[in-house]
Amino acid sequence: MTLTLFLVQMLNGLQLGILLFLVAAGLTLVFGVMDVINLAHGVQYMLGAYLMVTATALTGSFWLGLPLALAAALVLGLLLERLVIRQLYGRDHLDQVLATFGIILFVSEAVRMVWGSAPLAIPMPQALSGSVRLMDGLNYPVYRLVLIGAGLGVAGLLYVLVTRTRAGMLLRAGATNAPMVSALGVDINALFARIFAFGAMLAAFAGAMAGPILSVEPGMGDNLLILAFVVIVIGGIGSMRGAFVAALLVGLIDTLGRSFLTDILKLVLSASAASAAGPALASMSVYVLMAAILFFRPRGLFPAPA
Repeated sequence: MTLTLFLVQMLNGLQLGILLFLVAAGLTLVFGVMDVINLAHGVQYMLGAYLMVTATALTGSFWLGLPLALAAALVLGLLLERLVIRQLYGRDHLDQVLATFGIILFVSEAVRMVWGSAPLAIPMPQALSGSVRLMDGLNYPVYRLVLIGAGLGVAGLLYVLVTRTRAGMLLRAGATNAPMVSALGVDINALFARIFAFGAMLAAFAGAMAGPILSVEPGMGDNLLILAFVVIVIGGIGSMRGAFVAALLVGLIDTLGRSFLTDILKLVLSASAASAAGPALASMSVYVLMAAILFFRPRGLFPAPA
């Protein structure tokens, strides 16, 4: 273990945390305001990557393809809300889980029919294809730094949107008492549709930004969705601040654990035992963290007001 390797893995963990936040933010909005458990959020992340593949192929440019892919994801989110999610408002959470799991199966097969099962790639923008020197012996890819910066920018914009705008006021009011908001003349179905579509677009943005550094393939959002639910539980259900802090925490714990836990175990175990136990314990680390936090804070780190 060297300082350079540790810093690189810290940055990689921060990058994973940013992707987790973009996915978890949409889940937090949908569940916190609409009280809908959306298991299909992972396929919206996957769709964002595939839409980005098509958009960059059509336009020949990453920068032109990105807004086109996000617009398409927004429209698909509105369509999905109107056709399926709207029928689930006020119903049992089990009904929502079953319906959104069906969406996962449908969208995954549709993706295979349209794009095939072979992994695809999104060309990295030429301007962001190099690396930058952060310190002696430490060069880090420019694109990954831009991804981190873009995620932090989105987090800042979300904070302003939720706390400083009329749309954020309606969002917070809808999360607190949706029937009262409807009684005051606000079209609650239209509000829910915009929230769901915006959450879908956030997930699609994460998928589109991850495409140049990860392979675009069916099922690419499944593991990220599981971690996103862990993020929501750790941060506090319905809390955007909690989702941000927990996403960074989970990203760092997961990345550093997979990189260094085996070496740490070799200090107290034999090399063969550490090599066998390290990867298994590393994959469990975020769930152990979740259990420990819930033991001391059952509602998460930053629970939303009851």
